[in-house]
Formats: sequence, C-alpha cells, structure tokens
Amino acid sequence: MDKKKNKGKKKEIDRKTVVRREKMILVAIVGILIMVGAFFVIRLLNPVSEEAFSEEESSGEELNVGAETEESPVPRPDLDVQLLTVNEYSRPEIPTDTITGIVVHYTANPGSTAQENRDYFESLKDSHETKVSSNFIVGLEGEIIQCIPTSEIAYASNSRNSDTVSIECCHPDETGEFTEATYDSLMHLTAFLCGKFGLTADSVIRHYDVTGKDCPKYFVEHEDAWLQFKADVAAYLEEYGV
Repeated sequence: MDKKKNKGKKKEIDRKTVVRREKMILVAIVGILIMVGAFFVIRLLNPVSEEAFSEEESSGEELNVGAETEESPVPRPDLDVQLLTVNEYSRPEIPTDTITGIVVHYTANPGSTAQENRDYFESLKDSHETKVSSNFIVGLEGEIIQCIPTSEIAYASNSRNSDTVSIECCHPDETGEFTEATYDSLMHLTAFLCGKFGLTADSVIRHYDVTGKDCPKYFVEHEDAWLQFKADVAAYLEEYGV
C-alpha cells in the first residue's frame, strides 16, 4: 500500500511540475507577443520620417535623398554632406520648382573656409541675423560641403531661389579669384549638376546675372575668365557625352 501511495504522489508531483512549466512557457510567449505588439504600435504612432532616415545615412560618405541620389552621366565629385538643421533662416525646407539653372557665388569673406561658412549658415537658426544659405560650398582646397538638398531652395539667388541650385565658393583674398583647387571642384560640381538636371553650360549663371550684384566678383570683373569657365564646363560635359 505504501508503495502505491508513493507512486501516486510522485505522479501527482510530476503533473504539477509539467503544469507549472507549461504555465511558465505560456507566460513567456504572452510576454514576447506583448513586446512585439508594443513595438509595432509605437512605430505606427511615431513613424520615422524619410528626412530622418536620409540625414542618418548622410552622416557618412554614402549619399542619400538629402544629397544627390539621381543619376548623372558625369561622375559625382566627393561631397561632404552636412545638411543644415531645418529652420526658417537658412533651411526653410521649401521644395524647389523644376531646376533650370546653376548659380555661382563667392563668399565675399576672404580666407574663410567652407566649414566656417557652413557653420555660419547653421548658426542663423539661433541668431536670426538674416536669411542666407547655399546648396553647396566649395572650399579653398577644393573640398565640397553640401548644406541643403537640391530638392529644397536655398536663400542665395533672390528671385531664382526656386528654380536654381546655388554654389558658394571660397576665395583667398579680396580679388575674389578662386584657387586652382576651388576652380577645378567648382567646374566638376557644376558639370555634375548640369548632367543631373539635363542642363547645358548655357544654364550656368552668376549671381550678378540675377541681381546685378558684384558676385562672384572675379567672374564679374573678368568676363573672359567667366566665359572660359563656362567653356571648361561645356568641355567637361562633352567628355561624358552630355
């Protein structure tokens, strides 16, 4: 009798152990399902914007919607993508119309670097000093910083903000003449953008051609240098069959 009782108790204990394990497994499964469900609810209520994605990706060397993803027959120059924070003073996030021109500028700040000019544009979100910016800045050593996607306007070319891409260029002195490295990068970037938007060198203009402002100074005061630049862009485009 004692042996039978002991066997019965053992079976009862085994059943309780199995039931306890099954309950633990069930609780674990329910917990996982709750966590997965909560994750998807959060994503639905707080979707990650395309802009956020593009800016995260642009932190490295890979290009994205914040930079230049559209194809161009001209090879893309090296770009340092440092998009400005969206704000009403330098990056209003206003979409452009169809791009019909590329506008060349100079910084009018001799010796300043591309990074310093980019950081100045960024600081306007706090200082509210003025409204000014540029899609690109070409530095003294030929480096190119992108501040604003070409799908958005920059505060650079007045009445042509909505249908042009702007390029600011650094210069070492008061003459406004660009270094050879700046000139070469400007030519490459301009040709790339012409290829991207289906434009010719005839669509490349100076800020002067929009407002009469002495900008870019050297190209305004030396018409022959400006015509040579446009010829160089045209030759670059021709090299790639544009």
